Amino acid sequence: MTPRRSRLLLSVAATGLVATGLVGCGAETDPEATSDEDAAPTSIPAAAGPVRTWGPVLVLQEGPEAVACLGSVAYSAPPQCTGQPLAGWDWAKHPEHSARDSVRWGDFALTGTWDGETLEVTEAVPAAEYDSEPETEESPGTPCSEPEGGWRVVDEAKASSASLDETLRRAGQLPGYAESWLDTNDGSRPEEQILNVRVTSDVRAAEEALRETWGGPLCVQEARYDEAQLVELTTELQELPGVLDTSAWGDVVALDVVHDDGSVQEWVDERYGEGRVEVRSALVAAPG
Repeated sequence: MTPRRSRLLLSVAATGLVATGLVGCGAETDPEATSDEDAAPTSIPAAAGPVRTWGPVLVLQEGPEAVACLGSVAYSAPPQCTGQPLAGWDWAKHPEHSARDSVRWGDFALTGTWDGETLEVTEAVPAAEYDSEPETEESPGTPCSEPEGGWRVVDEAKASSASLDETLRRAGQLPGYAESWLDTNDGSRPEEQILNVRVTSDVRAAEEALRETWGGPLCVQEARYDEAQLVELTTELQELPGVLDTSAWGDVVALDVVHDDGSVQEWVDERYGEGRVEVRSALVAAPG
């Protein structure tokens, strides 16, 4: 198994952008085939059978209705979120929770039925009792082949934190800039981190420009879509119902939604082309 490498995302073409109704977004599709906005999903799909959350999620109640926080959560005291309504929820049956004034909350793995608007809970397992392997974040590492002699500093005078900051600033100004990240190179010194940059234009010219300020390990590769195209597409996708988050990585936009029965993925594949957008559902089919 390849060792897991931590990395820091440095592209701004990522999450939570406010939708502005932009279209096109660099997708290589037939304009006539994708101009019919009426074909876009207009509601969150219901589930044909029982569903479950991927793992424990925050259940929060501040007011008459308990909600499941399937998206982002502000972990204040008490926490806050915009969640999906729950039916059949009784705090008396779930004593493993916290309370402050009129607010109650706790982490539970939920199973139930989803009608497109409300999750009717049939089973709730407290997070402390939920048995699953911890999820690990996939790291892209460094896609370039390791140079002879390994990844190492080639110019000590240009391997400082200041040099890295300046190089990152320059990277964002490169023609066709797509994204950048740091690969910690299996626990090496900070100045030996591998700087990864992707651009849609001349890779060699980009590498030469970055070498003017960076003497540490460097990997420059070609991207299919630049940052502006990625931002535009993530923004457009925010128009769809039930969107929890959007992010972009390696020419693919991840679309996190409350629930997808397959119809949302089918629609984005038809509109933008297969492999352009990956739909990830917070509610998935429960084991039979």
